[in-house]
Amino acid sequence: MSAVLQSPGKGKRPVAPALPSPAAANAAAASFAALTAKLDYLDATEAEQVRKAYRFADEAHLGQIRASGEPYITHPIAVAAQCAEWKLDAQALMAALLHDAIEDCGVTKPQLIERFGAPVAELVDGLTKLDKLQFNTREESQAESFRKMLLAMARDVRVILIKLADRSHNMRTLDDVPREKWTRISSETLDIYAPIAHRLGLNQTYRELQELAFRHLRPWRYAILAKAVTKARNRRRDLIQKVQREVEAAFEGAGMNVRIAGREKTLYSVYRKMDEKRLSFAQVTDIYGFRVIVPTVTDCYTALGILHQMYKPVPGRFKDHIAIPKVNGYQSLHTTLVGPSGVNVEFQMRTEAMHVVAESGVAAHWLYKASAPDGEGGDRLGTKWLQSLLDIQDETRDAAEFWDHVKIDLFPDAVYVFTPKSQIMALPRGATVVDFAYAIHSNIGDRTVAAKINGLQVPLRTELKNGDVVEVVTAPVSTPNPAWLGFVRTGRARSKIRHHLKSLAQAESLELGQKLLTQALRAEGMERLPADDEDHRVIWEKLLRFTGSRSRSELLTDIGLGKRIASIVAKRLVTMLAERGEKPDALLMTRERYTAHENVSQGEIILDGSENASVQFATCCRPVPGDEILGYLGRGEGLVVHTEDCAVAKRLQHKDSERFISVEWAEEPVRPFETSLLVSVENGKGVLARVAAALASAEADITHVDMGDGKAQDATELRFIVAVRDRSHLEAAMRALKRTPSVIRVQRTRAGGTST
Repeated sequence: MSAVLQSPGKGKRPVAPALPSPAAANAAAASFAALTAKLDYLDATEAEQVRKAYRFADEAHLGQIRASGEPYITHPIAVAAQCAEWKLDAQALMAALLHDAIEDCGVTKPQLIERFGAPVAELVDGLTKLDKLQFNTREESQAESFRKMLLAMARDVRVILIKLADRSHNMRTLDDVPREKWTRISSETLDIYAPIAHRLGLNQTYRELQELAFRHLRPWRYAILAKAVTKARNRRRDLIQKVQREVEAAFEGAGMNVRIAGREKTLYSVYRKMDEKRLSFAQVTDIYGFRVIVPTVTDCYTALGILHQMYKPVPGRFKDHIAIPKVNGYQSLHTTLVGPSGVNVEFQMRTEAMHVVAESGVAAHWLYKASAPDGEGGDRLGTKWLQSLLDIQDETRDAAEFWDHVKIDLFPDAVYVFTPKSQIMALPRGATVVDFAYAIHSNIGDRTVAAKINGLQVPLRTELKNGDVVEVVTAPVSTPNPAWLGFVRTGRARSKIRHHLKSLAQAESLELGQKLLTQALRAEGMERLPADDEDHRVIWEKLLRFTGSRSRSELLTDIGLGKRIASIVAKRLVTMLAERGEKPDALLMTRERYTAHENVSQGEIILDGSENASVQFATCCRPVPGDEILGYLGRGEGLVVHTEDCAVAKRLQHKDSERFISVEWAEEPVRPFETSLLVSVENGKGVLARVAAALASAEADITHVDMGDGKAQDATELRFIVAVRDRSHLEAAMRALKRTPSVIRVQRTRAGGTST
């Protein structure tokens, strides 16, 4: 997995194998000795398992050299050492040592299962797959790669923790890699790995990855800033030491047991602040600060009071992340004080447990799971977010769509709002009322009809602000509106809305498929579909094997979507039923076959406009009630309705006649239908207004108008899409247009030509 590997493994540039020098071998052995010292939290059996994994990895990588000239085994040892810092379990440490074995050493997954067990092999396999991901600039490729990475993380967070440890060590040794690779690796680290580390609360790793990436991405700026910070540190050393002495004395006087540690802003965060806020280095005032580690939560607030008595606080610079934790589980009190000589100094108060979570995030789960296995700590450590990724993946199989869902959730710039019962909820900045409703429960989101913020009625697209009290009004009959997809921000809300809309379309396709198969069966002499009961179970199982469908509902849905031809399925079903002694009715067969349209091979569908996703009205000819029509079962598109004289339909009939079915209009359609009109007019003042008025007087609704891009001539063509009740209504509208002054000609337009 190492970005700096130069070994003869698969896909790598071959180099001449070199034996490690005795000094290098000693260095490797010393490294493992250092790792052993960090394994004191494991029992003897687990430590021995880790040692076995080391021996196996050492043998597998024998002869492989890193770009630095060190034996390759030093890299897995460094990765395992980082994982040991996070107190990961023995399986994770073994996987860290073995993480390059499959890719670079020809070791197979079955071999790892046999030697170290399935859990370790699964972790190594997950890491190997992540190593093959390439983050290209194209969105689809990024989405696919990101999807796999995030899924691996959601299934077992240890995979991503090992991957982050691997990336950290590669970044530490990036100087040994050819310089032309620095930009790609550093950009990938900043864009992909650092945000994931931050989202999981791995603050120390997040800071280190940003710092190393910045140093290699912008070496000149890094060097300039490093020099400036060193000068500032030397200038203010006496001042900082004075503040520390005064603070320690104040806490000692109050009888408080505290641990005080200095904190310096990273060069990357200084650079980003200067860049974003257009500041000079001298204007960045919070480079230095202190962390005050205290025994209890109450002591955090007591410490805050002592500090505010010593120095004046800067207004607006106090944040209580204990009462309202960040979405990645971080908790601390932050305050900025005006110290001696007017220098601003930031203080952070937290308990020891909060400090571990702040530095290790999700990795802290392993530190606390023994003491609080069923506690709420896990919820604070980002596990809810990880599980929500898996939920989204269950509903969304499209990579670009999945990326769309999760990318906003990766950067936790959150707003905090309250439910009517004063429960605090964290949502991404820009989240709306609908996002809030889905965050509470998907049923509430699905049935949302209105909302109040701070007691006032607001539109559902209203963005939430910190401190808002949000109340959602629901109705049992309400369903998600497709327009919500235009403004929701969270992946959860977007996923749930799309899932509901897809389920609705599937239900309609199933109903259409059942109707089509029933009619095709009638044409074969069978009155109705066999019941889905015990008596006909064998028949349905045989039919599903024949079609390759997993269930009866899937088969009917596929017929409704045009993926399967109803007449072919019906013929097979009739043959099976005949073998059981259920013979076709010859009279029904004759009646059904010879009363149907000569160009169609299946029964008739009645259309009234209430059909939604399962039936589409072709935009090439835009049929309206009164037109002679026929239906085409497009592959995966459901039923597409064309006019009988449509040029597109005629071409399809020539190629795919068996996919056409007979369709008829209902006597009373329930809605208007759109069709196209081409209106030629003489140019002049108010012509468009007069044409629109004529259509309005005929009660035809204009849904779209196109005046073209061409330069205005004596005569101009206006293209309208109008909604009418039926063909008679359309003809009345066209007559009204023809009577309008300045109108030269009115035509109904279709693909491949026009018709008056």
